[in-house]
Amino acid sequence: MDDLAGIDRALDDLLVNLGGLVLRLANPEVSRTVEERRALAQSVHQFSACARRSSDPRLQQINNDLLQTLRPRLRLVASR
Repeated sequence: MDDLAGIDRALDDLLVNLGGLVLRLANPEVSRTVEERRALAQSVHQFSACARRSSDPRLQQINNDLLQTLRPRLRLVASR
C-alpha cells in the first residue's frame, strides 16, 4: 500500500510540474495565434481531467488558475 501512495505522490508532483508549464504557455505573449490558443485550451482541458481525480490542493489551485486563463477577458463599456 505504501508503494501506491508513493506512486500517487509522484504522479501529483509530475502533474504540478506539467501544470506550471501549461500556465506559462497561457501567457498572452506566448500563445498569440488562434491555433496556439486552441492547443492551449486542449492542454487545459486534458490537465483538468487529471486534476479532478486528485485530492492534492496544489493541483486544484493550478486547475483553477488554468481555467481562468480560458475565460474571455471582458471589457467594461459605458454608454451614455
